[in-house]
Amino acid sequence: MRQISRSKDLPHPNHYVKAILDPTGELYSWAFHEERAPLFKGKWKQEVFQVPKEVPLDLEIGTGNGFFFAYRAKQFPQRCLLGIEKKYKPLVQSIRRALREGAHNMRILRYHAFLLEDLFESGEVQDVFIHFPDPWEKKRQKKNRLINKEFLSKLFSIQSEGGIVEFKTDSRDYFFSALEVFKGSPYFLEAAEENLHQSVYAKTNFITHFENLFLKQGLPIYYLLARKEKRGRSQ
Repeated sequence: MRQISRSKDLPHPNHYVKAILDPTGELYSWAFHEERAPLFKGKWKQEVFQVPKEVPLDLEIGTGNGFFFAYRAKQFPQRCLLGIEKKYKPLVQSIRRALREGAHNMRILRYHAFLLEDLFESGEVQDVFIHFPDPWEKKRQKKNRLINKEFLSKLFSIQSEGGIVEFKTDSRDYFFSALEVFKGSPYFLEAAEENLHQSVYAKTNFITHFENLFLKQGLPIYYLLARKEKRGRSQ
């Protein structure tokens, strides 16, 4: 059974941990630790962002150092953006980077991405971004990959109709593995590109920090785009 460790149980918390635990701290209203986050399931727009229910709520799974997270929040101020990140340092860095960009329409949750059902009601999330998750390349590690049948089933459930899933990886093996999982899911697969930067999607693509490193090495970026179609539309 997958679980998320409790921040308050850490024997020697560093300043990144303390930053998300301290109710009087500057980041407390932006960062939701693993015990706070589930309390807002189904209520993110109403109680946290305090916006009408019609406002879209998007999600980035694994914010990393937060370059895309900050970009997305700033570029789409009319939408709300949540991030999920387990590691303390990138979580704090992502929030600070977004705030420096003047983006206040974002929050980040310290949680496990496999446990989406703890955080969201059915149809609560619109667009989802999964960029360069751990590829777990070794054979015995592949069971740890995020993109699997169970995960996509949960993701499909929490998304509203018309919502997209954008997936990027530098791992060829992970790409084709994920492609098969998406093909076997309820999602409509809109794009599967073996070289994102040689495709029509390159023009609108935001190059992440990791992506830039891979490009400098001459490596292709693999790209999947899927959509939860509206009911009644044939696939």
